[in-house]
Amino acid sequence: MTLLHPILHATNFSRLFLSTLVPSIGLAYTIQGFVAIPSIIAQSERFYDLSGSFTYISCTALSLYLPTLRARDAAAAAGTTKPAWPSILATLSGNRGLNWRQVALSAAVSIWATRLGTYLFSRITSDNGTDSRFEDIRTSPPKFLGAFFAQATWVSLCLMPVLALNSLPASLFSTLPTAIALTDILGLLLYVGGISLEVAADRQKNKWVQEKKTKKHNEDFLTRGLWSKSRHPNYFGEVTLWTGIATLAGGVLVSNVGQVGMGLAASGLLGKATALAMAGVSPAFVTLLLFKVSGIPLSEGKYDKRYGGRKDYQEWKKNTPVFFPKL
Repeated sequence: MTLLHPILHATNFSRLFLSTLVPSIGLAYTIQGFVAIPSIIAQSERFYDLSGSFTYISCTALSLYLPTLRARDAAAAAGTTKPAWPSILATLSGNRGLNWRQVALSAAVSIWATRLGTYLFSRITSDNGTDSRFEDIRTSPPKFLGAFFAQATWVSLCLMPVLALNSLPASLFSTLPTAIALTDILGLLLYVGGISLEVAADRQKNKWVQEKKTKKHNEDFLTRGLWSKSRHPNYFGEVTLWTGIATLAGGVLVSNVGQVGMGLAASGLLGKATALAMAGVSPAFVTLLLFKVSGIPLSEGKYDKRYGGRKDYQEWKKNTPVFFPKL
């Protein structure tokens, strides 16, 4: 605890909310910095995506348990009995501990991150550890380092509603209404629907790729299943699930309990707007990335270059929405 104590002391702000939020964000940049060093030396992006998933899970876990870690550290310094770690089972059974919304969203992020990380790691492994996105930057240490810190920013902004929810003082959750709110139901439905769509779309594409490798078809682009409804159904699912996470977290953050916990109770509409911004930045940033940076532009550009002159490709593009699935 000798090393941990000064770190906890340095990040112990007067506002409890920031004492959890700031270190959780800082952890994202710390992990990515540590992974960047050997990756830059080896000029390899093999563990880039996997480290992103690990960072999601680690930051989520820290935001859940950091308040208890601080309390245990303080108790050790004072020579008193350390408080017990919060029990997830106790939360699910309705006893005091973590709030069920914290557990649900933390689990939701962990499930998503584990699935995406293993999927992308399997894909890059099958491609001999290379990713075309890094062709022009893996040999440039500053650019490669920038990619890792960009990933830390991605993690921090996407996780913001979950980190903010987990950073609220635990004592305040007991004052929340016991009834399940509309934002709880809507948020969970959006998440389940979104991740289900993303998983189904990825599986359909993976099956199509494997069938092409075994010569079961000679198609150059996928136009079946969900991919006949949208040119990017997996991206639609991605935005939908993060919208669900933001909706559930936002319902708490804009409430009186959330405003008090964030230290914004006296800010009126500005406080609620801040809470909405912290929740909404997640799906907004994901949408920005997919539409303007690494998602749709790269995919569409690659296929347009290869098949843009073909009539069947142009017909598929004309009749299939780029994002929102047609009914």
